[in-house]
Formats: sequence, C-alpha cells, structure tokens
Amino acid sequence: MREILLAVFLLLSSVYAESISPSKYAKLVQKGEKVALKLCEENKLSQIKSKKLELILQELDRVNPCVALNSRNKEALAYFLMAGSSEALANVKGQMEVPKEVKCPVCGMFVAKYPKWASLITENANTHYFDGVKDMMKFYIFDIDFPYDRSKITNIEVTDFYTLKAIDAKKAFYVTGSDVFGPMGNELIPFLTKDAAQNFMRDHRGKKIIFFDDITPKLVMGLDGIEYSD
Repeated sequence: MREILLAVFLLLSSVYAESISPSKYAKLVQKGEKVALKLCEENKLSQIKSKKLELILQELDRVNPCVALNSRNKEALAYFLMAGSSEALANVKGQMEVPKEVKCPVCGMFVAKYPKWASLITENANTHYFDGVKDMMKFYIFDIDFPYDRSKITNIEVTDFYTLKAIDAKKAFYVTGSDVFGPMGNELIPFLTKDAAQNFMRDHRGKKIIFFDDITPKLVMGLDGIEYSD
C-alpha cells in the first residue's frame, strides 16, 4: 500500500509541477531555500543530482539530508533543488563566477545556488549579482529604489541558457513568454545568438524575441502579473 501511495503522490507532483503558476513556483523556491539553509545538511543535499520533481522527492527520502520535514517544507525543498545548481555546471568554461555568500539585492536569495540563471551589473568597484534577468532588470530600471549609481555602470552580463556562459547583456537575445521558469517564476531567457533563441522558442512555446533596450518597466512588472503604468 505504501508503494502505491508513493506512486500516486509522485504522479500528482509531476502534474502539479507542469501546471503550477509562476508566482507560486517562485514562492516555493524561496521557501525551499530557507528550508535548505535552516533544516538541512549542505553536504547531503549536494548528493541529490536529479532535476525532475518526482525523482528529487525520491532522493530526499533516500539521502535524508534534513531534520524531519512536513509535506509542505519537503515540497518547497524539492522545488528549490529543481531550480538550483547541479555539479555539472561547475565545470563550464566561461561561466559567471558568483561568490557563495552574495545575495540578490532584489529578492534576497543566494545567487550562487542558481548558476544557470545568474546575471550581474558592475558599477564602479561594485558587482551586483542576481538570480535571473528579471530581477537584474528591476534593479537596472528602478534604480531610484536601490543604493547605487546607474551612471557608473561599466558592465552587464547574463548567462546564456544553452551554453551557460556569461555574455554581454546588451548584445543578447531574450525570449519572453516561454514555459520555462527561473527561480523567481516567469523569466527573460537570454541567448548569445538569434538562432539559439529561435530554437528555444520552438521547443518551449516562447512568444517573442526581444533586445535589451526593448525591456520596459511594463514588461518586467508584467512578468510578475503586475500592471504597470508610467
């Protein structure tokens, strides 16, 4: 009976993962990060390599990396692990190097946990790291809300979705409206080439390819389901 219940739970989890809203997804990832930091052993969590929700839940039972978790905390932790890093990403040449301790100045999450989504803005001697293009653009566009000098920005980089290499944000191609979520839900997915962006659009139901200068306050806030007017 236990095996049957587990199979049903995993099946429902898989369906739920496909239908979950972007905002709910982002909240689960944020909660899961807190669970990981407060209730789990990092060396044991690092043993979990699966990237599919149902397999991660099985691995959590096998590895047992945390104190006893209720079902909600376990679900959130699984989403966090699904959105986060993998061992393979550490060996990519040209990948953005993110200090382990830095947090995204917009959402407060540890950026190094999400290397495939990392982006940065260099301003004077300061480098600001983000766990996705969306948060980076909030920081860039709504500069009055953050303590930095936009006029002194010298470099902006994002992570190419396919190669995982750091690329110039102002030369990248961004896909909007796809079925791929970042740690904070709906995202602007960056690519070095237009061909790569077009391939991604076909595979993931993207709606449009845009450039850096096309990213407006209305577009950025709309990714979070928030209507914005000047």
